Amino acid sequence: MSDQLAYRLESVAVRHGSRVVLDMPEFDVAAGEILCLVGPPGAGKSTLLRLLAGLDSPTRGVVWLRGERFGEAAPVALKRTVSLVFQRPLLLTGTVRSNVEYGLRIRGDEERAARAVAMLERVHLAHLADRPATAVSGGEAQLVALARALAFGPDVLLLDEPTNNLDPARVALVEEVVLADHKARSTTVVWATHNHFQARRAGERIALLLEGKVVEAAPAAEFFDSPRDARTAAFVQGKMVY
Repeated sequence: MSDQLAYRLESVAVRHGSRVVLDMPEFDVAAGEILCLVGPPGAGKSTLLRLLAGLDSPTRGVVWLRGERFGEAAPVALKRTVSLVFQRPLLLTGTVRSNVEYGLRIRGDEERAARAVAMLERVHLAHLADRPATAVSGGEAQLVALARALAFGPDVLLLDEPTNNLDPARVALVEEVVLADHKARSTTVVWATHNHFQARRAGERIALLLEGKVVEAAPAAEFFDSPRDARTAAFVQGKMVY
């Protein structure tokens, strides 16, 4: 496996009962790239992200993460360098600050309090640091989840439509924070979004998924300006694709 790859999937399939929800004979994610996964609901984007995070296992095939192979389970040491932000944030009990400190605490970071506050400042929520996490709004909870995911400096950031229910100002903030972190640390980002405008703004490479399969994957300019597949062209034009 190339040192330039963060992930490689080989002959991977995921089944839910008799239904194949992901079918990827071969799929790569380059180290340090921002790859946007686009496609309608049910296309397999969330399933792929859970696979990359090591939360789910392939029914068949092998996933490589930075040259380390995992099938039924990802090595703990590798999973600890990957963060996944869900569409619906899952916050822990305790304060907003303790949520952001979580990843730092389990890594024994002695500067976790200061790092957590700095991260909350980046998402404009430092004033909520001591508020119970259960008392924040849905939009605020999503920003807390993003701050928690980034606080420990993951090598890989996986985003499952984190701006789906946010107002435009917070959408812009999430994009700004993620892109700034990527620029500063060359983070590998895999970002699932149904919004092709967001994919155009954020993505360096775009992959269209339909029915668990990759229809087309290409650099962003090529994907949007000269798609090779008719289904990609329909998606870019804002039409429903199946």
